[in-house]
Amino acid sequence: MNNHQRIYLSPPHIGKSEQTFVNDAFATNWIAPLGPNVDGFEADLARQTGVKHAAALSSGTAAIHLALILLDVQPGDYVICQSLTFSATANAIRYQGAIPVFVDSEEETWNMCPLALEKAILACKSGDFPMHPASDRSSPVPTKSNLKAIIPVHLYGMPAKMDAIMAVAVKYNIPVVEDAAEALGSHINGKQCGSFGDFGILSFNGNKIITTSGGGALLSDDEAMIRRARFLASQARDPAPHYQHSAIGYNYRMSNVLAGIGRGQMQVLSQRIAQRRANYDFYVDLLKDVSGISFLPEPEGFFSNRWLSSILVDPAKTGGITREAIRLALEKENIESRPLWKPMHQQPVFSPYPFFSTGVSDKLFELGLCLPSGSSLTNQDRDRIAKALMAVVVG
Repeated sequence: MNNHQRIYLSPPHIGKSEQTFVNDAFATNWIAPLGPNVDGFEADLARQTGVKHAAALSSGTAAIHLALILLDVQPGDYVICQSLTFSATANAIRYQGAIPVFVDSEEETWNMCPLALEKAILACKSGDFPMHPASDRSSPVPTKSNLKAIIPVHLYGMPAKMDAIMAVAVKYNIPVVEDAAEALGSHINGKQCGSFGDFGILSFNGNKIITTSGGGALLSDDEAMIRRARFLASQARDPAPHYQHSAIGYNYRMSNVLAGIGRGQMQVLSQRIAQRRANYDFYVDLLKDVSGISFLPEPEGFFSNRWLSSILVDPAKTGGITREAIRLALEKENIESRPLWKPMHQQPVFSPYPFFSTGVSDKLFELGLCLPSGSSLTNQDRDRIAKALMAVVVG
């Protein structure tokens, strides 16, 4: 048994200023899911992203769900979704009874391919979808329906090709819900992730670049939409002296206590980004001469927060060493790593639905590994990781 303390993939990193805001919530008895910290956190998020309005919520999943509700996504409607992502992106589509249409990635950012996106849009309009094996189909897919939204994702903090994606969306007049759950602080030529689409989505789960323990946010320049989101997220209670509801509501609002953590975390966001990017540079320098291991560089004008540092391991060039061999070697040393997201089109629950392939995400899942990327990594941690990595890739 390894007695070293475990090095986690992306643990929370809490400082001192968070406590000040949390103490204030207790001192003023603002414990409910509203209050000064919620208001302040929303203002902080709007200022950081350059979006006019933000609603602090219980999770990024809640934010996606509300965005789809606000876009009137109904059962049987189509929503185009990036395949290489965490399942929460697609789960919210099914919450509404809508049909996810999955789009593969391109190689430069690992995110939604604009060319495949346009093919998917045309198929939604015509009802001409790629065929699935009958044995894989557990629920019927309509031949033609309304296309209500596009959900690109900024994977691991790397911005998607939003200019090209938005151009396609504008061409066909389709709203964009921009999943920036992993990309707070990332940008393209200074324009922040979360600010390109009709809605932006953020997550503050415990493993994200900043955290509120659990939490998320919905971003939009449309004040009426954010006001409606706050209403729906607060159980859709009508303004009456008694409890009255004219719409279905949700318990999706963030508490004032957790928002206090978020306000403290926002004060160190730039520092956390610098620390994550330093981790990426550490891995590049460590592995740059190892044949068969490659990284994802930033395209010109792109800035990634490097939430997670990831590598591709090609066994044809490493002498047979696979990403799984590396993962297991790290695990033996009590160091956590993780394969890239398993694409949604490979997930049993989503296998019946249309998929527009480029072949990229299947390859990324086969070869990709996320390495420990926490902003609290110490030099001692890096030494342990380096020793374990080099032992397996060099011998």
